[in-house]
Amino acid sequence: MFQPLAQSSCILLMTLRLFFTNGGELFLPAFEPGAPVHTYTGYTLRYNERNEQPDWVAYELTAQEVYSKEAERSNRFLPDPEIPTGSASDADYRRSGYDRGHLAPAADMRFSSSAMKECFYYSNISPQDPSFNRGIWSSLEEQTRDWAMEAGSVCITTGPLFYGEYSPVIGPDRVAVPDFFFKAILDYRSATPKAIAFIIPNRKADSPLPKFACSVDEAERLSGLDFFPALPDCIETTVEATENISLWFPEDH
Repeated sequence: MFQPLAQSSCILLMTLRLFFTNGGELFLPAFEPGAPVHTYTGYTLRYNERNEQPDWVAYELTAQEVYSKEAERSNRFLPDPEIPTGSASDADYRRSGYDRGHLAPAADMRFSSSAMKECFYYSNISPQDPSFNRGIWSSLEEQTRDWAMEAGSVCITTGPLFYGEYSPVIGPDRVAVPDFFFKAILDYRSATPKAIAFIIPNRKADSPLPKFACSVDEAERLSGLDFFPALPDCIETTVEATENISLWFPEDH
């Protein structure tokens, strides 16, 4: 844990950064100049042409956005006009046996009609086993919204993981089917910032959600990403290495 004075200095440094920078932009994963990164109303993503889906999707979710009912669910999936090489399409998922799984979920985008429309772009979609998408993944999305309401705001980075050299593919665009999905969540507004990550197989879950929790450091090691590089070092080294599940699931401990 931080020493009180050191913690206060770190919080002040982060507050100053937030004052001059939008929080959602401040906590984007690290990416190289010229990377295929696209910013939409509600989220930012880095697109992977080979896999025809995002490497990651990142956004800040506020309590106000969770409570908003401005936009109804669209359910109209569309190729992404912002992807110059073309994204996946309806034909890739038709009769594939996989759900069109959102990375930035529609329920997080109800604050804006444009955000709702854009989250149904295929650039924000990955092939998900139906029992995974409608089961533990849905539960994690709901839990994340609860955390956003409790904290006032959380930063989220989520995406697919591929462990084999060759992944199964679906459709004429050969959309790769992920082995796992990750989600990293940062609560930076609480008095003591905290973070947690999840690595979950793309199949029906055989354990409750807390069993798939891990430290952000572990999720970074498995994904090869740096989720919250703009955090002050004095905070990053502590919150990313900590796997204190009781801070997130107090009722289970």
